[in-house]
Amino acid sequence: MDRVLPLLTSCSAAAVIQHYTDGPPAVDFESVPSTRGQLTITSGGRGEWVRRQTGIIIQKVLGYPESVKSLASSSVSRGGDGQPTHRLRTRYSEDIVLRFNCSTADEAWALSEACEILFLDVWEFGESFVDVRLSKDTVRRSLLRFNIQWLTVFQVSPLLSLLPESLQDAHTPIMQDLDLAQAVYNSYPQTFSSSARPHDNQLSNPNTASSNTEDANIFFQNYQPLSVILPWMRLMASIFPTHVRMINVGKTFENREIPALKVGVHPTNSEKPLPPRKTIIVTGGIHAREWISTSSVNYLAYSLATQYGKSQLITSLIESFDWIFVPSVNPDGYVYTWNDDRLWRKSRQPTPLRFCSGIDLDRSFGYHWDGAVTSDNPCSESFAGEEPFGAIETGTFVDWVRNQTTNHNAEVVAFLDLHSYSQEVLYPYSYSCTASPPSLENLQELAMGLAKAMRLSSGHYYKVVSACEGNVMPISEKAPRKSSLPQGGGSALDWFYGEMGVRYAFQIKLRDTGSYGFLLPKEHIVPTGKEVLEAALHLARHMRGDFDYLKIPEQGPSMISTKFRIPFGSKNPQDSWRKPSRGESSRFSEENIGGLDGPQTGEILDQDDQWELRRRKRR
Repeated sequence: MDRVLPLLTSCSAAAVIQHYTDGPPAVDFESVPSTRGQLTITSGGRGEWVRRQTGIIIQKVLGYPESVKSLASSSVSRGGDGQPTHRLRTRYSEDIVLRFNCSTADEAWALSEACEILFLDVWEFGESFVDVRLSKDTVRRSLLRFNIQWLTVFQVSPLLSLLPESLQDAHTPIMQDLDLAQAVYNSYPQTFSSSARPHDNQLSNPNTASSNTEDANIFFQNYQPLSVILPWMRLMASIFPTHVRMINVGKTFENREIPALKVGVHPTNSEKPLPPRKTIIVTGGIHAREWISTSSVNYLAYSLATQYGKSQLITSLIESFDWIFVPSVNPDGYVYTWNDDRLWRKSRQPTPLRFCSGIDLDRSFGYHWDGAVTSDNPCSESFAGEEPFGAIETGTFVDWVRNQTTNHNAEVVAFLDLHSYSQEVLYPYSYSCTASPPSLENLQELAMGLAKAMRLSSGHYYKVVSACEGNVMPISEKAPRKSSLPQGGGSALDWFYGEMGVRYAFQIKLRDTGSYGFLLPKEHIVPTGKEVLEAALHLARHMRGDFDYLKIPEQGPSMISTKFRIPFGSKNPQDSWRKPSRGESSRFSEENIGGLDGPQTGEILDQDDQWELRRRKRR
């Protein structure tokens, strides 16, 4: 390995992983413990022969296999010319994801109960909508004709029979241009030619990072399986040994390690005892099907690692903080989405019901755990386990965090938990809308800054809202008092903020707002990664006290919402929300649920800049 490192470091920092060769798949993910695909390091000035020889050397050193097999590329079920495989068509061809537009509390509660009765997969829900996947196991299949419009109505009839008349026509498919099987197929990587090379561009906004960097490489041109992510992480640690280390932060039920990259530089010339090292933790993939969260964590780690020593800003932030990047807190579930079910959400741990596996890891943390809500339904997508930290992954991850703070002189000062979808920045609390976090105004202020940083990166609008308010309906005080969907207790967000005392903890729901949902096309990987990068840089600069880069705007319109609300799906609707007091914020704008675009840029500038003005006035 020592002989290989000079070759690695002499190449461009943009190491490229090339995988999915043209040959037929030969192995399954589970049969190879480390990695898959062909790895090639490229540099613009090197010839094809050098690139190929470099790839051969690295492949031999890291044991990279030459081919890979996934749910979408099985040799016995491969479709033709970009079409879904037979296996995908069998699993998803009769599925459909509908967006129900709920305008009253009664409609929301009725839909909640119907989803519980029919064991439907609720993808996302917000102020005025609910996205529901209708499985073929819950719909009738004896169709007399195949007219598309009639087929849609007939498929959802069991659900509609349980809903009020006002919801009979208040729904529409969220992917109107393609069916679910095609969308699933498109999310898997496509074959690369051996001559494929990365394109050069800006890594991020030139105002925040160096302009002499490569935008991305082949690794970020597709979503990657865990068996490709692992060697890529080892490669990053090998290329940048001065500031990158690969570590393990936990174990899974299937005995996998939970890998992470630690990026940071420690001072070594001080003889005085050092204060606790400020640490920022960024996690993704806690829900297995949210692939964009995993790729965004990797993109963020790559951006910081490759810009150390090149960008003055990033170099200073790596020297100021330790960054822990966990691409997937749920490796078992992530692997399962590649081998068996692309839309799997939970872990793979067995439950009291043998045919219903998995625990919702983001409901398994011990802070205000409300697992009693789902204890009688292990088949629920939000099943929280039988006890706090009952999921192996959350228990071991929490043990690692506590060990770092207790025995390794670390102080976790910020936590970012990446999810999808709906384009929201959420702050604590998730478990209740009546409990206000002590630092509410500071959380709201920084959340606004994160949303603005992401919008300035791409033009995409991110809403800012309390985590409990992310799943709500505007209602009157005469709301129904029962629902079948749980609240948000036991979340990682609340545990880090409430139990560990992390001052700044946020959950960011990434793209999009429903056009593709969890099946976001690969073209969004790099743009979404850039958004997350800008948010992370803004977070770190805010924590370090760098406010000179913020302009003082003119005061805009009020952002305070005065609606009374109650959590959609709450088991205890008496937790109705009080009217926000002065200085508090509910939602500052209505969601544009029809697509990716939000309000006009000028309008958002007036709104979120108001918080910066208020902060400066207070000081």
